[in-house]
Amino acid sequence: MTGAVTAADVKKLREQTGAGMMDAKTALAEAQGDFAVAVDILRRKGVLKAGKKFDREAREGVIEAYIHGDGRIGVLVEVNCETDFVARNEEFKALVHDLALHIAASAPLYVSREQVPADVLAKEKAIYGEEAAAAGKPGALLEKIVAGKIEKFYSEICLLDQSFVKDEDIVIKDLINQKIATIGENIQVRRFVRYILGE
Repeated sequence: MTGAVTAADVKKLREQTGAGMMDAKTALAEAQGDFAVAVDILRRKGVLKAGKKFDREAREGVIEAYIHGDGRIGVLVEVNCETDFVARNEEFKALVHDLALHIAASAPLYVSREQVPADVLAKEKAIYGEEAAAAGKPGALLEKIVAGKIEKFYSEICLLDQSFVKDEDIVIKDLINQKIATIGENIQVRRFVRYILGE
């Protein structure tokens, strides 16, 4: 949809993103009424707001336990924030619960790409490089192909790079950044453990 910004569009955008009225209206105007583009604009602004909070210490928070599939899968996740006030906030607790549910469903191995061991990464790069070479790809393309496959690898094994199980249009790190922007505190996934019965 393109065209004039309506009050209904502003309301819808606010409800979906948690943005203020003027932020929503400005984003819609900048996007020339295109709702999807306006959401992206607000996400980018949210990320910028969130980025300013990343260096703030986050020592409060909660540990969430989630059991799925009649007790066949269990998750413990620690998510930190800056104050105990936010740790008791329903929006924060809902985020932590959603993250635990996501971990149960999507089985990430690491919180972030920085936690992937160097030897695991080197092995994956070697495999992808050999596959591309065997397919007869020219040398100039090899690097790009390997880089693209490594990005996909991160999106499969790193929690922050995965698409959110409840909304595949958003990546977990962007979901957290949106909450940082609306709640106003640094939020960090510290660690998690995922158990499967019999493993």
